[in-house]
Amino acid sequence: MSSAVRWIFGDQLGPHFVDDHRGPLLMVESRAVFARRRYHRAKAHLILSAMRHRAAEFGDRLTYVRTDGGYAQAVREHVGQRSVEVVHPTTWAARRFVDRLADDGLDLTVLDARGFATPRADFERWAEGRKSGRLLMEDFYRRARQAHGVLMDDGEPAGGRWNFDHDNRESPPKGATTLGVPEPRWPSESDIDAEVRADLDKWERDGHVEFIGRDKPRLFPATRREALAMLDHFIAERLPLFGRFEDAVLEGDPWMAHSLVSAPLNLGLVEPLEVVRRAEDAYLAGDAPIAAVEGFVRQVIGWRDYVWHLYWNQGDDYRRRNELDAREQLPKWFAELDAKATDARCLSHTLDQIAEHGWVHHIPRLMVLGSYALQRGWAPEQVTDWFHRAFVDGYDWVMVPNVVGMSQHADGGVMATKPYTSGGAYISSMTDHCKPCAFDPKKRTGENACPFSAGYWWFLDRHRARFEPNHRMARAVKGLDRLKDLNELIEQEDARGNRPPTVGRS
Repeated sequence: MSSAVRWIFGDQLGPHFVDDHRGPLLMVESRAVFARRRYHRAKAHLILSAMRHRAAEFGDRLTYVRTDGGYAQAVREHVGQRSVEVVHPTTWAARRFVDRLADDGLDLTVLDARGFATPRADFERWAEGRKSGRLLMEDFYRRARQAHGVLMDDGEPAGGRWNFDHDNRESPPKGATTLGVPEPRWPSESDIDAEVRADLDKWERDGHVEFIGRDKPRLFPATRREALAMLDHFIAERLPLFGRFEDAVLEGDPWMAHSLVSAPLNLGLVEPLEVVRRAEDAYLAGDAPIAAVEGFVRQVIGWRDYVWHLYWNQGDDYRRRNELDAREQLPKWFAELDAKATDARCLSHTLDQIAEHGWVHHIPRLMVLGSYALQRGWAPEQVTDWFHRAFVDGYDWVMVPNVVGMSQHADGGVMATKPYTSGGAYISSMTDHCKPCAFDPKKRTGENACPFSAGYWWFLDRHRARFEPNHRMARAVKGLDRLKDLNELIEQEDARGNRPPTVGRS
């Protein structure tokens, strides 16, 4: 048995982080982590619950240290003179912390990263060999499919195509309030959850921490058993409809046919290849269509892995990229999840869902929250920090590329050739927000002008010179010249600024 201590971080909770080690284990819970920033209450609960559940599973083999601060001291005290090994951390900050301990004399070995389908060294070789210099997700995804033999048929993509995105963009069923699929299989809280809730309540009462969002029964898996149960239920009951309505939003159906697997994946409770194999088995058995399965596989070993690798490939300074020079401060109403502050139905509903659950799926994140922040010119570092804190599945490696690159186009086109933003027409087409809304998605100016329809052109006008040479944006930019009310629109949006969009309020 190895005498080395395997030090486990709080997002390294699955068997694949320890299954090659038979020696002692160490995990540290630091209250100071939650004192530094205002996280969603549900996020704090989930992380602590998952860590404490894992510690209970290991029993005496794992030393679980709770500290109010002094994380480094806790590691040194409980390791003593023994050697330490740790799987590569998931953030730049954690990696620097590990390196500092090694520099200070700790006998420490950093093992290769786990929890992703494609190794970092493999991605770097691929990136260096790109003649065009463009690190296109589609090319990376196809390579991953081939490397792991996922949805492949004698060397060709299953179903005859690599990409079924065209089949996966349907609007919500007309007149429907839900998709009619069963809800996800929710976990049941345990005595550990009760202990976590009591601790969080006490920390708040004592003034040590502050949270955003509401305290509710835990929805997301905190153990591997719960994660696999939720995944199996998704595969059997929800996956068949996942693809078609992947980009649709229904107010009465917050979960729709989504898997909710991102939270347990990012805690390390399950491993991406085992996740996609279960979906692939459903396709091979004839239980789910190829478009649905391919769309899911693309998210797990395509997009998720791609985001992870870009986080490291682009360096720690990537988080500070701000190519559009967006400097406006994140407004308090948005940061505090104040759904009642705005009459814009899409914004209000989405903020309320985050306050309630700490989660919404990718379209509200990108095309409501992210698009609005982009149009308003909010500082991308602040937007990134907010997404990190507000979402149960949000971690630094997740949100830096997704927000700086994809959502805010702050990297100048490393991840996406054009900014992901739209007017109210897209929201009207893909959601049921607009019909009961006080704003009209067809109007750009006036009291009930949609803030997205106006904001879209306001954004394009501010960045006309940058986007005119972009072949994917040239047509949209030329559209500015056809707007007879452009000057009125600009004056209107300049006046609105960061105030929450409202109608008829003083």
